[in-house]
Amino acid sequence: MKLIAQSENIENIVDKDSIYVDKTEYIYNLTKQYDRVLFSRPRRFGKSLTLNTIGTLFEKGVDPYFKGTWIYDKWDQDKYPVLHLNFLRYRTTNVLDFKEIFSSKIAEFADSLKLKKKIKSKEPDLAISELFSALDEKRIVILIDEYDCQLTANINNPELYEKFRTCIREFYAALKGAKQIRFLAVTGVTRLKEVSIFSVGSDIKDLSYENDYSTMIGFTRDEIKKFYIDYLKLGVSYENNKSLESVTDSEIENLLDRMADYYDCYCFDEFNQNKVFSTYSVNGFLQDIYEKKTVRFGDYWYDVGGLPSILTNYIASFNLNEICQLLTSEISIPYNDFMNPTSLIDINENVLMCQTGYLTLKSEIVPGYAVTLGTANREVNSALFMLLGLRIFDTTTPAFSLKNRYVIETGSVDEIISLFNEVLAALAYDKYPVGDEFVLRALLQVYLIGKNHDVRVEQHNYKGRSDILVNFPKRRVVLELKYTDKVSSEKAKLSEAENQIKEKGYGLENLGDRELIQIACVFNGDKNKRQITMYKKVENSVIALV
Repeated sequence: MKLIAQSENIENIVDKDSIYVDKTEYIYNLTKQYDRVLFSRPRRFGKSLTLNTIGTLFEKGVDPYFKGTWIYDKWDQDKYPVLHLNFLRYRTTNVLDFKEIFSSKIAEFADSLKLKKKIKSKEPDLAISELFSALDEKRIVILIDEYDCQLTANINNPELYEKFRTCIREFYAALKGAKQIRFLAVTGVTRLKEVSIFSVGSDIKDLSYENDYSTMIGFTRDEIKKFYIDYLKLGVSYENNKSLESVTDSEIENLLDRMADYYDCYCFDEFNQNKVFSTYSVNGFLQDIYEKKTVRFGDYWYDVGGLPSILTNYIASFNLNEICQLLTSEISIPYNDFMNPTSLIDINENVLMCQTGYLTLKSEIVPGYAVTLGTANREVNSALFMLLGLRIFDTTTPAFSLKNRYVIETGSVDEIISLFNEVLAALAYDKYPVGDEFVLRALLQVYLIGKNHDVRVEQHNYKGRSDILVNFPKRRVVLELKYTDKVSSEKAKLSEAENQIKEKGYGLENLGDRELIQIACVFNGDKNKRQITMYKKVENSVIALV
């Protein structure tokens, strides 16, 4: 059983006999079709390994690290020296230090080639120009990883941001048209015109949403099944307490379905056809199975892939309408805002969230038409709504204590309603007033999704749609919510909710062997109430809260 790779270096992966998900066909086509490319992806998605693989092929060829891969008997490129620059390793708080380190890397590379001319400049654009002059007719490969690291780090510091922007822009201007470059690849989280990488006149091709390369970074479902089959079998065997030999293909597909719910559906395809899993999340999930001998759908990418300052700014700006848009994965963005962002300082925040991985593409990209964005999966959804909950609710209250972790999954109806009333009591009503069922439903969903529950709002069946449906392995809880601000109308509202559940059969669709709990609820929004004042488990008696 091969190990799950812990490295972004193809040589280390092969030397340790770790799993390498073969992406070499993409790399072969990329290097044949283009000379200079940019592709943006969120952090921890496999950009660095992709660049390292390209660099190893150009520098060392296919032996010994590519035996058994698609490219082994097809690669026919000459060998070239590779200048690999990783901006994550350079300073983000001092431009002079950044320039010095950056320039010294170029000088060290020149020294390794034993060039006659020394690189003396401490300005990166001049240093690279000196390198090109010293190379004369010789050619090199340049790989630049996380080109925008210094920019994203200073999104809240406009003065420092501008200094880094100017430096980086001048550096890329020096690369334009240089005959000494055999191949150039640039990666980053964001796509910014202001640094002249893919602006008008640039000779670097932006492949960030190119259909042909949309699955080059990230894992497809088929790749996971092919390269991680031993770990999938292990997960099924632990979960079902059975031998590896008795694991069936349908059980493996079921596990993949659940993995997809949590970690799939990132889209980097202009046609909105191809989707990929988060590589870091898949590796973390499967490594957990191996180490802890259990199947646990945790949050992996957010802990290491997020950009806290960007996310904090985004969450801080949310109003009720934007929360509701996020809940429905229907955030509409003007085409030009999406395709032609300029500065991180004034970029459309939803576009930035898409570039950093918190949102993803939900529609085709068609010139002149709006682009639709939304969250990719439960892992991202849970992280976003957990942070959103920190703004909406007072999370120091009992509603957010560990003792309530399993109330909805295993508790009684009384305990479930009591929990929801504790949640609603923790709401900042001055900022998020509950004035109708729509807002009530949205705010409860923020809480539920933030707790990583499998929540379906306005779940459809052929007769209509329920307000909130929460799925667990052995239980399904359905809520039909009604709003009033008058005690006199509470009973009528409750009766309306109950009849709606009965007539529409909410929660019966694809129920399987789950226990079904259907609850009709009435929330009284009067400032002296602000709680669920009446509720009823369908088929049971009415209970009024005093």
